[in-house]
Amino acid sequence: MVCAIAHRGPDDSGTWVDAEAGIALGHRRLSIIDLSAEGHQPMPSASGRYVIVYNGEIYNYADIRHELDGGDAPPRWRGHSDTEVMLAAFERWGIDGALERSNGMFAFALWDREMRTLHLARDRMGEKPLYYGVVAGRFAFGSELKALRALPGFSAEIDRDALALFLRHNYIPAPWSIYRGVRKLLPGARAEVRVRAGGDFDVRETRYWDVREVARRSIAAPSTDDPQAALEALDARIRRSVGLRMVSDVPIGAFLSGGVDSSMVVAAMQSLSSRPVKTFTIGFDEEAYDEAPFAKRVAAHLGTDHTEVYLTGAEALSVIPALPQMYDEPFADSSQIPTYLVSRVARSAVTVSLSGDGGDELFSGYERYGRGLRLARASSRAPAWMRRGAAAALRSARPATLDTAMRAIGPALPHRLRFAHAGEKLHKLAAVLGEDDPRALYLALVSYWRDGLPLSQDSNVETPHEAMRRADTDLPLAQWMMLVDQCTYLPDDILAKVDRASMAVSLESRVPLLDHDLVAYAWSVPLSLKQRHGRGKHLLRELLCRYVPRELVERPKRGFAVPLADWLRGPLKAWAEDLLEPARIEREGFLDAAPIAARWREHQAGTRNAQDELWGVLTFQAWLASLDSG
Repeated sequence: MVCAIAHRGPDDSGTWVDAEAGIALGHRRLSIIDLSAEGHQPMPSASGRYVIVYNGEIYNYADIRHELDGGDAPPRWRGHSDTEVMLAAFERWGIDGALERSNGMFAFALWDREMRTLHLARDRMGEKPLYYGVVAGRFAFGSELKALRALPGFSAEIDRDALALFLRHNYIPAPWSIYRGVRKLLPGARAEVRVRAGGDFDVRETRYWDVREVARRSIAAPSTDDPQAALEALDARIRRSVGLRMVSDVPIGAFLSGGVDSSMVVAAMQSLSSRPVKTFTIGFDEEAYDEAPFAKRVAAHLGTDHTEVYLTGAEALSVIPALPQMYDEPFADSSQIPTYLVSRVARSAVTVSLSGDGGDELFSGYERYGRGLRLARASSRAPAWMRRGAAAALRSARPATLDTAMRAIGPALPHRLRFAHAGEKLHKLAAVLGEDDPRALYLALVSYWRDGLPLSQDSNVETPHEAMRRADTDLPLAQWMMLVDQCTYLPDDILAKVDRASMAVSLESRVPLLDHDLVAYAWSVPLSLKQRHGRGKHLLRELLCRYVPRELVERPKRGFAVPLADWLRGPLKAWAEDLLEPARIEREGFLDAAPIAARWREHQAGTRNAQDELWGVLTFQAWLASLDSG
C-alpha cells in the first residue's frame, strides 16, 4: 500500500505495526517542515498513547507550539515538525480541541492505543483526500485508491450510482467513490473506527466544521458595506494566509496564470518576500488558450523570478495515457492536463507551490452565476408554456443553423448578447428553460447529458447538488449557487485535480484563498461588493489593483483550458473512436452505446460541440481499460 503512493512522498517511508491490536500504519513522506529524522512517520506521541500518519501541513503549528509551551506541563520536543506539534495538541486538548486550533490542509489517521480507536480526519475545505472502506474483512484507508487496491482481496466492483454521478458532473462527489464499498471522507469531517464484538467495524462520521453553517452565520452577520474598510480587511486576511503558507524548509514558488486569483496570491507573496518569488506559467501555441503573455506582464510588474514554458500540442497529448493512473477513478476536467504540466515545470525548481484556486467560489467569479441570475429573472417573467415552447423551438434547430442566424443578427444585438458558439449555447439554454425552480435551473447549468445519461442501467441516485436544493431553500439564489460549488465542485473537481496532478510529480500545492478564516470573512462580505455591473470578484479585483496596474486586471476571464474540441476531431480522433466503438461499449456493459455514438457523430460533423460529454465518457472508458492492462 505504501509503495503504491510513493510519488506522494519520495523522501522517506515508514511502517508501524501493533500485531496484538491488529493494526498497521504506513506512510510516505514529502519532507517540507523539519527535514531531519525527527519528522519521520508513523510518529508516536511523547506518552506513546497516539501514533499518527499524516499528509499535509498545519500552517499555524508555531502558534500551537507556543500555546503548548505556555501550559503547566510543556512538552519535551524532539524536533520542530508540525506532526509532533499536532500529537502534543491531541494529548493536551483531545481530537476536537486540536482540530479547532489547527489551520491547514491535511488528512490523517490517528491510532489511540489506550481506547483502541482509529481516528480519521480531513481538512475543512477538502484540499487533501482520504478514502476508506472494508477490504476482505479488514478496515483500510489511504490517500489514493491505488493504496487500497494493493490489498489482497480488494473487490473492484464498480458502483453504478457513482458512475451516474460522474457522467452528470464529470467528477465523483464525496462521499462516493467509483468502487462500491469505498468512501471519500467529507471535507471538515472526522471518523471514529472501532471493532465490534462480532468482528465487524463501527464507523461513526461527524462534521467538526461545515462550510454551510459558516456561510449561514456569516451571511447573517455581514462585516461591512464600506468598500474601503472591506478592502483593508480582505488585504490583511489574504496577506496573513499567504504568509502562513510561505513557511517551508524547502524551496517554494507559485503558479501564475495572469488571472485575478493567482495574480493576487503572487502579489501578496512578493510583498512579503525579500527576494523574487519563483513563478511558473504554461504557454500554448493556440492563441485562444494561451494565458502566458498575461502572466508574463504581471510577473514583470511584480518582479518575480518567472519561468515560462511553451508546450506543443503533442506534449500535452502525451499526458493523456497517464491520467487513469494519476486520478485512480474517472475524472473529466480537461484542465487536468495543463495543471499536471505546470506542476511538472514547477517541480524542477521548487517543492511547494501556491495556487489561486477558490477565488471564483468565494467572490462570485464564475460567469455562470450571472447567467443563472439572469435566467432566473427572465424565467420568472415568462409563463411555463412560453418557456417550454421556446425550448422546443431551439432544440428543433441544429446548433450550426443557430450559429448562422446569430451571426446575421449579431450586429443588432447588445454587446453582452454576442457570443461565440452561439448555437451550442442556445441548445444548452433550451435544456434549462423548462425549469420552474431557479435552483433546478442552476443545477441544469452545471450538469452534462441533460437529455438523459447514457447508462446501460438506470440510476435514481440523488446528487449532493439535489440534496442542497431541498435543504438550503432559504438562501438567496446568488449565495446558494456559490455554496453548492463550495460543497461539491470545489473539493471534488478543482482541489482533487490540483492534488493528484501536483502530487504525481511530488509537488505540494497550497491554496491560500481557502484559509478557513478567510472563507468565513468572504461569506460575510455583502454580495454588492462581490458583483458589480454584471461582473464578479469586484472586491478582489479592486484589491489586486493596489498591486498591479488596472489594465492587467480588467481583461476577459479565461479558464485554464485546452483545445479539446479540436483535439477530438484531430489528433485524439483515432484514440477516441477505439474507446467509443459500440461493440466494445456493449460488451463492457456499463454504458449505452447509441446516444454516445450519436453525440460523437454530431461533434465530428461540427453541428455540436460535445467535448465535455464525450470527455466524460472517454475518461471512463480509458480508466476501465487501465484496469484490464494493470
